[in-house]
Amino acid sequence: MRDVWDNGLDLGQPLWRYVKAERFAQLMESSLVHFAAATQFIDPFEGAVAVLAPDFPVDPRYAEMDHTERAFYRLKRLTKINCWHRSDYESDAMWKLYAGQGKGVAICSTPERMLAAFRPFRLKPEYGVEDLWGGAIRYEDLLQVRLKPSMLNRFFYKHRAFEWEREFRLAITVRNAEEFGVPVPDLGIEVAVDVDALVERIVLGPALSTSEVETIAAHAEKAGLKKRVVKSGLLGRPRYT
Repeated sequence: MRDVWDNGLDLGQPLWRYVKAERFAQLMESSLVHFAAATQFIDPFEGAVAVLAPDFPVDPRYAEMDHTERAFYRLKRLTKINCWHRSDYESDAMWKLYAGQGKGVAICSTPERMLAAFRPFRLKPEYGVEDLWGGAIRYEDLLQVRLKPSMLNRFFYKHRAFEWEREFRLAITVRNAEEFGVPVPDLGIEVAVDVDALVERIVLGPALSTSEVETIAAHAEKAGLKKRVVKSGLLGRPRYT
C-alpha cells in the first residue's frame, strides 16, 4: 500500500469498517474486500475540485461538460474505493448509518495491518499489478476553494460537509489499464486479503439477536478469528449512583 500524501502514514491509527452481517460473512468466506467505483457513492461531489453555489448563474454555453471536464469525470468510474472510519472509539452514528441500525459488525484494523494484509491486485492474472493507495481524507470547503490535485489525489479530498465521516480511504485506479486497452469493470472490484493479518477485532453490533450473534461467531471461528470477537460497548449497563 502506497501513501497517497507521501508524508508518512500513521501506522497505528485505529480504523473501523462498519458493515452489515451479510457483508462480513462474505469477507470471512471469500477473503475478498470490495472496492466500489467512485460513481457508486451517494456523495455527488466525489472527485470534484470545486462546488458552485446553488444560485450561481450558469452560462448556457457551459451547461454541458466540455471534453476536458468529461475526461476528469470519467476518472470516477476508473477509481475503485474502500472506506474506513478513523476513530479511537466505537461510533453509535456509524452503527446506524452503515451497519443496519446496529445489526451488523465493525471490523477493526490499522494501516500497519493493511500493509501486511492486502494482496497484489490484477484485473486478470496475465496483467500487471495495480497500485493500492491509502490515506486519510482531507476536507475542504469546496464552495470557497478550487483544488488543483493530481488525478488520484482528487479522490482523497472531500467537501467539508462530510467531515463528520473522518474517513480513511483505500483506492485503486485502473486508468492506465484502460488506456492500454484492458477491459475495466464499470462498477466495483474484489481485492484479495489475508483476513488474519487485516482484522484486529470484530465488534458485534448492539442490536444483533442471539441467533445472529451465533451466526457471526461461527463465520469468525471458521476463519480462525473467534478469539477476536467482542461485544459492543453500547451494551454496557448504565449506573446512576
